[in-house]
Amino acid sequence: MVTTRSDRSLDNMPVGALGIIPLTGSREFASKVDAYLVAWRKEKAIQESNDSSYFGYQKDSYIVEASTPRFGSGEAKGIIEESVRGKDLYILVDVLNYSITYNMTGHVNRLSPDDHFQDLKRVIAAIGGKARRLNVIMPFLYESRQHKREGRESLDCAVALQELTKLNVKNIITFDAHDPRVQNAIPLSGFETITPIYQFIKELLLQIDDLTIDADHMMAISPDEGAARRAIDLANMLGLDMGMFYKRRDYTKVVDGRNPIVAHEFLGSNVEGKDVLIIDDMISSGESMLEVAAELKKRKAKRIFAMATFGLFTKGMEIFDKAHEDGLIDGIFTTNLIYQTPELLKRDYYYSCDMTKYIALIIDILNHDGSLSEIMSPVHRLQLALDTYRAKHPGA
Repeated sequence: MVTTRSDRSLDNMPVGALGIIPLTGSREFASKVDAYLVAWRKEKAIQESNDSSYFGYQKDSYIVEASTPRFGSGEAKGIIEESVRGKDLYILVDVLNYSITYNMTGHVNRLSPDDHFQDLKRVIAAIGGKARRLNVIMPFLYESRQHKREGRESLDCAVALQELTKLNVKNIITFDAHDPRVQNAIPLSGFETITPIYQFIKELLLQIDDLTIDADHMMAISPDEGAARRAIDLANMLGLDMGMFYKRRDYTKVVDGRNPIVAHEFLGSNVEGKDVLIIDDMISSGESMLEVAAELKKRKAKRIFAMATFGLFTKGMEIFDKAHEDGLIDGIFTTNLIYQTPELLKRDYYYSCDMTKYIALIIDILNHDGSLSEIMSPVHRLQLALDTYRAKHPGA
């Protein structure tokens, strides 16, 4: 349901007429974002409606149709279906949507992250420099796990970011970049990486009605040293203790492209009898997350809720089904920023955190050249959500 947004502070004039271009695999998500923007801009009359700067401000839809049809050889081209001259464009791309297929010399292929990124560049090329400003919203940052060089390796993420800026992209919005320092590759361009802690807690409070949110009954856990910052932020916002696991690896071996984990060493206070929130940027195969959950259960944790911005589940849901049946995991929370399979959404222990309203808010503010700092720091909104929850559930 689309709600009003009367508390927006949009003092600046729009950069240009708003346009949203969803790439293949992002259309459903973009339609929900579009619905919020249409509702917000119709609810509040613009005094300067006769000003040419507000031309096209209120519309029935801001979606700009684009396509990337493919030839039988597998090659493709980008097509923009309408004029975008002078528009402030926001291109949405889900590089992990593997549900899209195409035919190549009679064989069915699935779009890979490489294919999605190439399609993004094709659409930018089709725009042909006519837009007022180009912005890319790429929730999962392409090649973000290849962010540093060890030996003779490629720096794919840095190269991709530089490619986009050379194509005149002014702002890149992403979520939970594996290493935010990758933005150093484009120091003169706009780059924002956002952690959706508020959306996680909001969904947790909505779905679980018997939480006691204090340091005596709940704890935030980082599954490894790389995710410590997220756990610290979560703990500070909720007033909890924080713990961390250190992955001790065998660096003499490589299994499936990585050094195998020998043991999980825990740093933190006692978790016995406490609800535990494990927070990370992604769940890939899920093996590491479940190993951490098992270690916490050995330490007599009460309930375990896993939270990750991206749920890839690359080895299927069976291991999670068993973990839930065995009482290892009580709930998994990930966002709808990337493709979610119908099978995933059917799981009764899985909770999807909707990010469409938040993306719409980001677009609305950027279109007015406003600051994102207020919405990127959700402390005030989180406190209101906690107060509401405690009012409904005394003792929480």
